[in-house]
Amino acid sequence: MDALQSVFKFMIASTLIVGGVLVGGTVFAAKKVNTLGDKLQKKLH
Repeated sequence: MDALQSVFKFMIASTLIVGGVLVGGTVFAAKKVNTLGDKLQKKLH
């Protein structure tokens, strides 16, 4: 039973870490795209 709980806790921790990395990467990419869009808009106007 302890091994099952240990594996379950590891799965939850891994899921949270991977989810956090994905959310962080998405936010970083969105900010980068927004910055590039602002630069492009300044060049066009």
